[in-house]
Amino acid sequence: MTECAEWDSFYLIIGSAAGALIGLQFVVMTLMAARPERPSAEAAAAFATPTIIHLSTALLLAVVIRVPFKEITSTAVVWGLIGLIGVVYSVIVIRRMRRQGLYEPEFEDWLFHAVLPLAAYATLAVSAVAAFRYGREALFAVGGSVLLLLLIGIHNAWDAVTYNVIVYPLKTEGAQ
Repeated sequence: MTECAEWDSFYLIIGSAAGALIGLQFVVMTLMAARPERPSAEAAAAFATPTIIHLSTALLLAVVIRVPFKEITSTAVVWGLIGLIGVVYSVIVIRRMRRQGLYEPEFEDWLFHAVLPLAAYATLAVSAVAAFRYGREALFAVGGSVLLLLLIGIHNAWDAVTYNVIVYPLKTEGAQ
């Protein structure tokens, strides 16, 4: 499938970055687990787990695009399913964000944990349908979605680390 062959370098970079960031996120979570006070499971399900999911999805899509299917439509079916699953997962994350009581999400949190992931996954699903008629253009939509998921993962990982290293200790010191 020559359409995807032109994307080799792009997906090599995306896949490598996503894989490395997943590893770093596990290191950070391991270090945070050593704290005497751990964050609630509800907050972790709303804010930490989605970061790993978005980075893993970027890695998965980097692999899926490189599978040597004979036609782009076969690849589109796979990325379309990933997009639909991502839309459902984004709705679940939004519900978790609303239910958890440890942290009051701000605009930036809603943008990077709810709106942008939902947009990325919806774009994947819609581009899968478009791929049957506009294959080359659909690949640009997938590339944009994958890059967006990677950037969301980077932002959310950094946000979690800075919150837990800088803000959370100040809140716990002030409460004592």
